[in-house]
Amino acid sequence: MRKSSLWIGVIAGVVLGAVGTAYCIDPVVLAVLRQRHQPPLIKAGGSDRYEDYVMCTGAATVNPKAQTDGVWLLDYRGGKLLATVIDRNTGRINGWADLDLPTEFGIPPKQNVHFMMTTGTIAQGQSALYVAETNSGKFGVYTLGSDATGASLAIRRHDLTTFRKKQ
Repeated sequence: MRKSSLWIGVIAGVVLGAVGTAYCIDPVVLAVLRQRHQPPLIKAGGSDRYEDYVMCTGAATVNPKAQTDGVWLLDYRGGKLLATVIDRNTGRINGWADLDLPTEFGIPPKQNVHFMMTTGTIAQGQSALYVAETNSGKFGVYTLGSDATGASLAIRRHDLTTFRKKQ
């Protein structure tokens, strides 16, 4: 009987030791060990900029039955905000809508400007574009959709305000 009790004790000790060790290992150490064996993840964002251009993407509803991706392109050189949608069936660009930003924001020609923009979701299948001009302190909210005729794209302004009080 002693030998069987001894083996039961040894097995129980090994099992309890393994379970105790599993519960005591730091989760951070486990995460680091797992990362060493996984390829690095590539994370892509919905916006990018290069020199005088900024680009953002977000959902756009041109046809309520077919949600699509909207692409916003801010062209500093031309002073234009351009927007288009991608036809999800063909993968083609469906023309461009444009907005003259200096006129929209009331900025005189040849002024030093600094625009920032990003998208956010305001409804399922519809994003808004938020545009800020840091020197004038103006802030606008826009969406992309069909024009009144439904034949082409239009950039719609929903609000234009200031985020800085004039001194």
